[in-house]
Amino acid sequence: MTALARPTHGRMIGGVCAALARRFGTSATTMRVIFLLSCLLPGPQFLVYIALWILLPAEDKTRTAW
Repeated sequence: MTALARPTHGRMIGGVCAALARRFGTSATTMRVIFLLSCLLPGPQFLVYIALWILLPAEDKTRTAW
């Protein structure tokens, strides 16, 4: 598994779904569809997305740290 970081390429809004897709080995489109379907259920999905957007580092920042 790769480190959880928002990619600089291939992201749509914040890169959260692309980062999760890369981490779990699925396509970004699949992860985006799963997120959209989860929004039909009650819960704080948008708040979790925004929190991950803020908390996950960008990919270029994690590369310079190593």
